[in-house]
Amino acid sequence: MAIEGGRLLVEGERLLTGSELPTVSIAGRPARLARASSAMLVVTVPPGAASGVQPVTVDGHADQAEFVEIGAPFVTGIHQVDNPVFDGKGQLYVTDSGSRGQQAPVSIFRVTRDGRRQPFVMGITNPTSLAVDRLGRLHVTSRFDGAVYRIDEEGGFTPVASELGIACGLVFDEDNVMYVGDRTGNIFRVEEGGRAQTLAALPPSVAAFHLALAPDGTLAATAPTLGSRDAVYRIDRDGHVDTLSLRFGRPQGLAFDPNGVLYVTEALAGRSGLYRVSGFAAAADGAELILSGANLIGVAFDPQGGLAVTTADTVYRLTGGARA
Repeated sequence: MAIEGGRLLVEGERLLTGSELPTVSIAGRPARLARASSAMLVVTVPPGAASGVQPVTVDGHADQAEFVEIGAPFVTGIHQVDNPVFDGKGQLYVTDSGSRGQQAPVSIFRVTRDGRRQPFVMGITNPTSLAVDRLGRLHVTSRFDGAVYRIDEEGGFTPVASELGIACGLVFDEDNVMYVGDRTGNIFRVEEGGRAQTLAALPPSVAAFHLALAPDGTLAATAPTLGSRDAVYRIDRDGHVDTLSLRFGRPQGLAFDPNGVLYVTEALAGRSGLYRVSGFAAAADGAELILSGANLIGVAFDPQGGLAVTTADTVYRLTGGARA
């Protein structure tokens, strides 16, 4: 799978047979060669490539095409700094977060299953991380005022927790207990009523903390830094932190699929895209690239099937889910 700007690997024999580089097309559009050898071509998915399962051909040999699913741009004109989130009806929620201290005209948009973007919440400065609790209620953090807001069906909002630093990263456990990341390093456990206690401490982050809940109740977290490589963290119910031996380049959004498998977006180093992580419940033993895309911020699984990945300004939908 891939989205616009993602890189695809084409393998074969005698791919370079003369002085001229071969022409590679994706969905009938010429693709830019990023690397070439006689056994391998690396190409970039061109802007405007048709979505869905599309052929990848070398020098027009359609009879020897490989196929790849290209994600369709689903929502544009947003500013996302963490995962989008689906509700139980399959409606998607995205933010227009803005720069620090900037209040955009619309804080949160609701997107119907057919792609209609509707203004939903107005008046929250720097909406950052979204989550739906066990009762189906939407929540959002504000990294500007360090608060968490509960959103009602009409788009009104009520503060339910405050004084959480640069609040980002938001998730609820099976008992509806809230967890919030503070970009300066704290992971808070917030009981009903807004009482917060520090559960764990991670290194400070240059971008939003991102949190996801594993099937066994442990937390997965990313905290991107200015370093060339960062880890994924596992935090147990007692606040013990394990640093997994995975070296991502700017890991950001992360989510567990319906089968409890962890997926992590990588934005910078290596082959940026969406990775499937094996063995999170034990010592993670590897990460497999399953979707190629540049500058990914977040990921969400549709409870009714499919997958959404997002850059800072665009959400892409893939109907095939996170298959290899």
